Amino acid sequence: MSTRRRLLLAIAGAATFPALAQAQPAPAAERIVVAGWSKPITEVTPLLVDADKGFYRAQGIALEYVPGAGGGDAIRNILSGQADVAFTDPGSLFAALDKGEKLRAIYDIYPQNVFNVVSLRKTGIRTPADLKGKRIGVYSLASGTRQNLQVLLHRAGLSEADVTVVVTGLLNFAPLLQGQVDATAATDTGLLVGRRRGLGDVDVLEVGKSLHVSSDLFVVREEVYQRRKEALRRFLRAYRDAAAWMMADPAEAATLAARRAIDGTDPDLNLEVVRLRNAASVSELTRRQGLGALDVASLQKAADVYRQLGLVRQPIDMAQVVATDLLPGR
Repeated sequence: MSTRRRLLLAIAGAATFPALAQAQPAPAAERIVVAGWSKPITEVTPLLVDADKGFYRAQGIALEYVPGAGGGDAIRNILSGQADVAFTDPGSLFAALDKGEKLRAIYDIYPQNVFNVVSLRKTGIRTPADLKGKRIGVYSLASGTRQNLQVLLHRAGLSEADVTVVVTGLLNFAPLLQGQVDATAATDTGLLVGRRRGLGDVDVLEVGKSLHVSSDLFVVREEVYQRRKEALRRFLRAYRDAAAWMMADPAEAATLAARRAIDGTDPDLNLEVVRLRNAASVSELTRRQGLGALDVASLQKAADVYRQLGLVRQPIDMAQVVATDLLPGR
């Protein structure tokens, strides 16, 4: 067995890759549509390379990707039936649960909180309290950037009424540089891109220091969870394999992103984005239980914080929302 194959198996557990799957008859292809929070960008490379790597085909899954403008969009796309699986942030999940939607979280994509609020050093925003009265950019009103901004504000005794929220679009630091906003809510990859484009000296408020919770989850409707368990199980196995491959061979992932992602024109930048997403995909829990392992206690704490801060009104029991029976495990 090659060194590379050993590394892939070590990361993913007993993963089944296309070369191994050829020894067994492939199951009939079943369509799974993933609703993304974004367009097909580099950081979702594990969902974009099936034509090249065949992770989903090997599991009998015909994968499709529906773009969105935030985690709220992803949730709306599964509620409307336009997609089967939402790639969404916990805040958007909590908001939907608060409205009475029956949903299940089935896989933790990024167990690390990658959200932040960025300002130019000259602005003097050093703490969350300094955001009062400021104009703050978000990707969209349905995005995790807005949800996490709300958490940061409330932790400082503020609310959105104390600031002006401005929609700036995905990974867009131009309004910050042009003085249209005083700070902008972003992710680690957004900040990376901004720095590569001449952002200069900045202050970064990391939301993870206020609330350590996952950045993104795979979420499905309860009805889909009950009716399509086997297909979802195979989809998660394929995603796990794709994520493990990206961790084992980030250079190849960056190269393929140049072909498949709409923002992948710079292979060197792709590689940096890939490495950040690889780092966000692991935690102490995933090291013990395998990629995708869900931390119910952490999600429950976050749901409780959202309620304490008034971001949701109803109590949320995450033990009734999280489903671990579809996880690939080790």
